[in-house]
Amino acid sequence: MSNFIDFNAAKKMKEKKEQQNSITELFQIRYPIIQGGMIWHSGWRLASAVSNNGGLGLLGAGSMYPDILRENIRKCKSATAKPFGVNVPMLYPNLEEIISIILEEGVKIVFTSAGNPKTWTQTLQKEGVKVAHVVSSAKFAVKCEDAGVDAIVAEGFEAGGHNGRDETTTFCLIPNVRRQISKPLIAAGGIGLGSQMRAAMVLGADGVQIGSRFAATAEASAHENWKNKITLLQEGDTFLTLKELAPVRLVKNRFFDEIEELYQTGRNAEALKEKLGRGRSKRGMFEGDLDEGELEIGQVSAMIDEVLPVAEVFQKLLKEYEESGKINFI
Repeated sequence: MSNFIDFNAAKKMKEKKEQQNSITELFQIRYPIIQGGMIWHSGWRLASAVSNNGGLGLLGAGSMYPDILRENIRKCKSATAKPFGVNVPMLYPNLEEIISIILEEGVKIVFTSAGNPKTWTQTLQKEGVKVAHVVSSAKFAVKCEDAGVDAIVAEGFEAGGHNGRDETTTFCLIPNVRRQISKPLIAAGGIGLGSQMRAAMVLGADGVQIGSRFAATAEASAHENWKNKITLLQEGDTFLTLKELAPVRLVKNRFFDEIEELYQTGRNAEALKEKLGRGRSKRGMFEGDLDEGELEIGQVSAMIDEVLPVAEVFQKLLKEYEESGKINFI
């Protein structure tokens, strides 16, 4: 047996190991970039494209019937050999069936949200599944750590879709969560540039979850009308509303105005539920009705100017991340 040592190969292995962090090691991915499991956007094409480019793609189970989720899992398996996961909002019906399908199909990563992390974490982990849970406060981040999750997503109120009631910004939330937990921490909310990714990691995050930027990609399953609308949004075009039910950040359109009219006549939770119960989110984001549909997107949409393929989004993110690290004032 030869005693020859390939020093170049050893050096490369050392460099690769040094580049890994707790998120890339946990999920076995190249970059600590997770694509948010957004309803009506995050089908198998988007999730597989993100995973193939070195991030972690997530299927959005919140807008999928059980049979559709199973189909998307199988198609994602065919489209990528890389790790991918499923985002499971725990406030939706068919939850037990959704979990069963995830386990039957051998998915090894699950992100849960909008519920108690203790409910499913141990059940999933016993089957070899890595579990991350989404929170909007340091208090709930501590509860996640107590529940034994593998990673925690701390999401500021800049984020699109369902959100926290406290309206804590990502820049305030991340360092506060970081000092109270030891688990791998993923920052979410208002992150769409490589420089924002670096800023989040400087504040204590180990990785980032990005939703809005991936919503406006060629591979996202949302309607083209909606994707193009995202590129036209300006600062102040979204608003956090519906705190009586589950806070959600929406684009201001005719549907949003109808919600505001209900508020003016009194905060009637039942009337709000009836308004939302007419398939408004599907109508807006999946079917492309920009007036009468519910349009969920984050504040960072004001900086999204074009619909791009996922591969180009990654190129821009990584380039911006690298360039932002060259700034040194000391």
